[in-house]
This record gives sequence, C-alpha cells and structure tokens, in this order.
Amino acid sequence: MANPSFDVVSKVDHQEVDNALNQAAKELANRFDFRGTGSKIQWSGENAVVLESETEERCKAAIDVFKEKLIKRGISLKAVDFDEPASSGQLYKATGKVVQGISQDIAKKITKKIRDEGPKGVQAQIQGEQLRVSGKKKDDLQAVIQLLKSSDFDAALQFENFR
Repeated sequence: MANPSFDVVSKVDHQEVDNALNQAAKELANRFDFRGTGSKIQWSGENAVVLESETEERCKAAIDVFKEKLIKRGISLKAVDFDEPASSGQLYKATGKVVQGISQDIAKKITKKIRDEGPKGVQAQIQGEQLRVSGKKKDDLQAVIQLLKSSDFDAALQFENFR
C-alpha cells in the first residue's frame, strides 16, 4: 500500500469572485458616498479586476468594498493582489489580479518549513503549482497541515486529496 499523502494547493472559486465583484458593483452604483464619483469595478480579462474612480480616496474605498465582499464569500484576501491606485488621465485606476496556484518561491518556503519543523519522515514534492506531501503516518500529515495553517505564507492554502 502507498504512503498516505495530501496536496497543498492555492485555488480560488472563480464564480464566488465573480459574485463578489457583482455585489461590489451594485454597492458602488447605489451607495450615496459613491454617487457622482464615476466609481466602477469590472473584469479585465480572465483573472484581472479593474477599479476606476475620479479620486484616489474613492478608488481605495472601492477596493475596500470589494475586499469586504470577498471576505463575506469566504475568499482569502491573499488570493487577490491589488496595485496602488494610479492616475490615468482624469480617472484613478487600480488593477487587481486573482492569484491561482502556488508560485515556485512560496513552494520552496513551504517545503523548507516542512523539512525544518515538520515530523521526521515527511516529504514534500513540488508538482507544478501544487505540492504533494507524503509520510508514513496520517498523524504526521495532520501535524504538517496544522503547521502550515499556523504559518503565514503569501498564498491562500487549501489541503485536498488526503488519503
């Protein structure tokens, strides 16, 4: 029988992000402090969000509204990376990118953490944009999950395929 294992991934439910974006767009259209400021939010490609407003403060407030909607939908703020609002003619624009997958440098940090602080006999292998963690005992793997949950990496981590 093969050793127990699980996968560490960083996935975002695109439909939930879309729902949060639509809720934020409605709130920007209806809220009194956003009326007349030209604030709007929309998709720009597959995994990018663009916020526009006439002032930098309203643009930052619109980002906060969108982040609030993401939190209510159970999406980690680490999954969306926003730039600072920049002047683009008469409008201020801020672009946000929905981050999918674990980057190589974060994957290396996770494997180093497991190697240094995890139980003995547990291995982590980088497989593209995810990690496969395997060991001899399921209890050791659960300890690794708790270790990773208590650590702060720059990615929203999920654990799946525990077998």
